[in-house]
Amino acid sequence: MKEPNTSKHTAPRRKGRWLGRALLGLLLVLVLAAGATAFLFRREITGGAAAGQTVTVTVEKGSGVAAIASRLKEAGVIRFPRLFRWYVGRQGAAGRLQYGTFEVEKGASYDALIEALSAYAAAETTRLTFPEGTTAIAIAQKMEQAGLCTAEEFLDEANGGDFSEFAFWQYVPEDVPGRFMKCEGYLFPDTYEFLNDGTVHDYVATFYARFDEVVTEDVYAALEAEGMTLHELVTLASFVQEEAGNDQDGNVAQVFRNRLAEGSPYPRLESNVSSYIQSDEDNNYLWNWVAPWYGGWDNIPPEIVAAYDTYSREGLPAGPVSNPGLAAIRAALDPQPSPEAEDAYFFVTDLTGHYYYARTLAEHQANIRAARAVNAGLSTAD
Repeated sequence: MKEPNTSKHTAPRRKGRWLGRALLGLLLVLVLAAGATAFLFRREITGGAAAGQTVTVTVEKGSGVAAIASRLKEAGVIRFPRLFRWYVGRQGAAGRLQYGTFEVEKGASYDALIEALSAYAAAETTRLTFPEGTTAIAIAQKMEQAGLCTAEEFLDEANGGDFSEFAFWQYVPEDVPGRFMKCEGYLFPDTYEFLNDGTVHDYVATFYARFDEVVTEDVYAALEAEGMTLHELVTLASFVQEEAGNDQDGNVAQVFRNRLAEGSPYPRLESNVSSYIQSDEDNNYLWNWVAPWYGGWDNIPPEIVAAYDTYSREGLPAGPVSNPGLAAIRAALDPQPSPEAEDAYFFVTDLTGHYYYARTLAEHQANIRAARAVNAGLSTAD
């Protein structure tokens, strides 16, 4: 019998044990480092660091979140500027930060710093309300009428400015063939208080900060589950806003989603909210907003007409046609329709505000006749 050669096996085993221990040690170091970093970040955000010394910080007019964070770092108020910038964006607070001179405490919590930097003393302000469904051009015109900035300045900044401090901004596509305005849909409609001597960037950021605040993590989670993009959601919501904007949001959203579904017999939205059809009764995005922008219908670039005419284009248009409110956004994401609209592909309304839903074209035509009869009766009564 051959004697076993133990020397051939002993060295590799020792080498293997050494390598395993080294990898385990490295893993432990990495875990400890990650834990230490998380602890430092949490301590920084909550204000667990040594606090007490008050310092004066001056924020120049027009400063963005990145510049403010750098200024706080220079003053020894915070340690991690990028973390502060991320937190401000996550809290939807970028639009609230003001310029001026502030007394802040070193090591204060980020929430306390945001509160301190959001205060402004004895400043003249203008309060404006923007209804749900207001277009970007209408918002810009209202800002100009209030004397805050020109409409051109507002739209130039809203479409071309850097607003990467907001979480939603990364999901707004840069290049969409035929899109009219990048900002459309994301200027959240609400009531705002603007500093009369504020910057155009700050004015736009106020709208975007509110959008970032209302579009919460559960919305993004639902979008991922649906396989839907934020841009698609806001575009669909703008049509829901214009076609309903009431207790029928869910039903109207369901009709549009049925049309957009794979294998749909009616793959176009066919909405007078954005089409080649001109009617004084409709708020038509192409006719009422795009055409005047270019000085008339015949001057609209053909690619824009093709991108927004819902009677010829399959699927969603190139972008939103207004700035929808939260109810329309939620309805577009999760319609929860009533039984009459669950499988419908058509709807029509009469002058009393009643909605008629239909699954077939024949049913829809019958509903149109019924709606016209109601309208005729109202005219006779007048």
